[in-house]
Amino acid sequence: MIKLRKIVDLSLKLNSDTPIYPGDPKPNISIATTIENDGYNLFNLHLGSQTGSHIDAPYHFDNQGTTVDSIDLTLCFGTGFVIDVSHKTSNEEITLEDILPHANKIDNCNMVLFKTCWDKKKGTKEFFEHPYLSKTGAEYLLSKGIKTLAIDTINLDKTGGSSFPVHELYAKANGIIAENLANFSDITFENPVISILPLNLEGCDGSPVRAVAIQLSE
Repeated sequence: MIKLRKIVDLSLKLNSDTPIYPGDPKPNISIATTIENDGYNLFNLHLGSQTGSHIDAPYHFDNQGTTVDSIDLTLCFGTGFVIDVSHKTSNEEITLEDILPHANKIDNCNMVLFKTCWDKKKGTKEFFEHPYLSKTGAEYLLSKGIKTLAIDTINLDKTGGSSFPVHELYAKANGIIAENLANFSDITFENPVISILPLNLEGCDGSPVRAVAIQLSE
């Protein structure tokens, strides 16, 4: 029997007001049927493939890359390590120097999560002026065998820019990026097991996820 001490929800609530990357399809969640009229409750969902908390498959930035239904699911489940970069300010780069002090911890995890606490700015203009990962930082993490990255901002690259170096790097490496996550401050325990499993969307570039951090009983 698996014994769980705690589960932390790392997902934004998904509704018609969930923030999206500029230009992405706007979510629309509406009532399709009701018990009173039809005998059962059912909702109609209109979502982009990267609405809310989501993962990017390599296909998102590489036409020859793996689509979300064909990714290695072991990349979406494993031990995570949280790097606290909540001191970063608007549009500030997360550098290699922010990562290097954690090298030993990174050696013992499957994925790295960057805690900016930017999810707290949801609903403000500043939400889109978030910290972002440098290409050199991403290159270093790949060299350490980290093929899954997660962040509590809407984009791991700089939003509003004309280039996406980290996305392109991870797509080429057949890696996974999780974005628009939340509540990293609630991961108050070491060695969290992270689940960012996607929907089995055939041929798609990404998928919304119900991301969680799990604390196992010793």
